[in-house]
Order: sequence, then C-alpha cells, then structure tokens
Amino acid sequence: MVLWVFGYGSLIWKAGFNYDERLPGFIKGYRRVFYQGSTDHRGTPDYPGRTVTLEPAPEEICYGVAYKVSQKEDIETAITYLEVREKQYDQKDYLDFYTESTNSTPALSSVLVYVASSDKKLNQNYLGPASLEEIAKQIVRAEGPSGPNRDYLFQLEKALIELGCKDAHVMDLAREVRCILSEEVKSSEDGDLCESS
Repeated sequence: MVLWVFGYGSLIWKAGFNYDERLPGFIKGYRRVFYQGSTDHRGTPDYPGRTVTLEPAPEEICYGVAYKVSQKEDIETAITYLEVREKQYDQKDYLDFYTESTNSTPALSSVLVYVASSDKKLNQNYLGPASLEEIAKQIVRAEGPSGPNRDYLFQLEKALIELGCKDAHVMDLAREVRCILSEEVKSSEDGDLCESS
C-alpha cells in the first residue's frame, strides 16, 4: 500500500511526517481560496484566522505538492498526524494529480486531499467569501498557537513562487496585507501604495 497526499496550503512547506517523495504538480477543477476559519493554528475561537481550502472551479487548476508515503509505519503515523492537523477540514477527497499541463492523463490517481467544505452544519469554522480588504484585515489581526496568520499567507506565497506558480488570489491578498502593515508604520503619504493597480 502506498499513500499519496496532496498539499495546497501549509503542507507545501511543512509536511510534518516522513515521506519518500515530494512531487510538484496540480489538481484540476478547483481553486485555492482563503475561506476557512482557523481557530486552532492561525487564530483563536474569539478571533479566527483564515487558511485555504478548495472551491470547485471547472476551468481552473490548483498547484501544490504530492507526498508519497510507502512504509506501513510511516503511513499509519502520517494519517494519525494529518487527522489531528487537518481536523477542522471536514471532507476527504481522492483526486487525480498532474505534473504536466499538456497531459490529459494524470500522473497519479486517488491522491488524498483534505478539504474544508462550505457546509456550515459539517464545518462550523467555514467563513466563506469576503472582499480582499476584509480578508486581509482579518489575516493581519489573527494569531494562534502556530503563529501569526500573516506568516501563513507569506509562507504560502513564497512556497508557490518557488513552485513556479503565481496564484492571483494568494498574491493579491499578500499585497493587500503588506499595504495594511505598511500603513501601520508609515505616514499617510504612502497610502497610494495600496491603491489598486
């Protein structure tokens, strides 16, 4: 038995379990969105942070990495670890994973993906869509046991750039957060940096 796990958020830069192979690539039909509330890692129950989940988007692709775990003990340990780490993600899917944009045949099938669904009955921490500015303000303020929410965003942006992926949602959000942070330490004359380009 071999386990493949797809990471599209913090798993990209911090797996947290032993693995035999790390394969960059993407899944089809989904986009990455900062719609999931985090009350255990990047925020608190009183002030949730925002982390990414997947949203169906038929024409889009979502870049990340797939991890191969092949030793029986490592598989058991990885699953136990992920069930705790991803406990606020209420849905497990098994999706096709691609490594080349020109290929119609997946490189891997049945790759495990943790998803936070939009069903508020099953996922009480789902925050859903909001304006870029609202999400950015929430990220600037939120902090949890794993650190400031902004660090999660900036690390995700860096990890995606290292994969050669320019995710517009992530990059626009990171830019907005940087603008809010710069406004806090600079005079109002720098406010033009935050105007939409």
